[in-house]
Amino acid sequence: EIPVAKQLASQLDKILVYLEKATPVGLVNGNKMPLEDYSEINKQTKLKPGDFRLTSYEWGVTYSAMLHAAEVLKDARYSEYTLTRLDFIEHIRPAFKTLEEQDRSFKSPLHSVLHPKELDDAGALCAAMIKAQKISGNATYSSMIDHFIDYISHKNFRFPDGTFARNRQHPNTLWIDDLYMSVPALAQMGSFSGETTYFDDAIKQLLQFSERMFCPDVGLFMHGWVLDMKHHPAYYWGRANGWALLAMVELLHVLPETYEGRHGVLEIFNQHVKGLARLQSGSGFWHQLLDRHDTYYETSATAIITYAIAWAINNGYLEAKEYGPATILAWNAINSRIHTKGQIEGTCVGTGMGFDPAFYVHRPLSVFAAHAYGPVIMAGSELIRFIEKYTVKLVENAIQVYAKK
Repeated sequence: EIPVAKQLASQLDKILVYLEKATPVGLVNGNKMPLEDYSEINKQTKLKPGDFRLTSYEWGVTYSAMLHAAEVLKDARYSEYTLTRLDFIEHIRPAFKTLEEQDRSFKSPLHSVLHPKELDDAGALCAAMIKAQKISGNATYSSMIDHFIDYISHKNFRFPDGTFARNRQHPNTLWIDDLYMSVPALAQMGSFSGETTYFDDAIKQLLQFSERMFCPDVGLFMHGWVLDMKHHPAYYWGRANGWALLAMVELLHVLPETYEGRHGVLEIFNQHVKGLARLQSGSGFWHQLLDRHDTYYETSATAIITYAIAWAINNGYLEAKEYGPATILAWNAINSRIHTKGQIEGTCVGTGMGFDPAFYVHRPLSVFAAHAYGPVIMAGSELIRFIEKYTVKLVENAIQVYAKK
């Protein structure tokens, strides 16, 4: 069917209402009773329990998505969702920092915020905080932003050529996921601070990851790459390809039009979109392993790809006639996975890097896999922009897109 803005907004509202309840803001004491006075924070203090963690990278994505939805829908509830939770983290951070400094063996609920150990801990949250800082116009998050960007720029493990890397599951390993865990934060910091070294690092990451991991014959990124392997088995995991595509969107969104290296990023983006488009299923979904149609339909990958393509159309990077129908088809698929109470089905749980198909094929699906919530909000918001900008019709049962007259 052809979605309308009101229906799209209604679905996003369901998700917002669910997440407001599922991610409560507050603390509890050792007796699991509400703790209102932050001066009473101690080692027994916990975050009020919910369905999702307020400090995970998945929630960094969700915070950014809520800000995007607020802009498109002109609805402050979405931005308030993000600002309320980021303010909460900032307000309780000093007390937990003091407790950890007093007892090095103590790990507080904000340990990954205070002591990031990988890009997952820093990148998505940092990008969301910079976006929130721009919107709020105050300096509330400046300390956390500086803390995260220092980790990303100076402390995370890199190859000698500067490429971000990991030492799991093997030493000297690249995960294509790390493009999203680093590039948006670097891009936002470049835009926010005016220091072009952040743009240069972001472009370098995209080009150097792509040199090793992008497969131009199929237009897809392999998920993992290990330095000491002679041959690199290419498993094209859906969500990881989504993260790579989204990283390019985030960079293109803020990178000046004439900036050196921009053309190279845009060229990879276009090749990637072509590779992804040819693998979309007839149902509108993309598969868990993109080129393996015997693997299940996966919601988070589908939502990320839908948002990225719709954004690129709306901003003039892709032609609406060519790629618009795929985004409408994809949204219809995503829409079928949104529960009446706002939960989202069909999302693969957190997944490391593997070198056999069974690893990816048998990863569980869960409504509590946090990875879909932000991307679905982004996709729905961007589709509202799309259908306001273009006329979408069913012509002989085919979706067709036309410029509005």
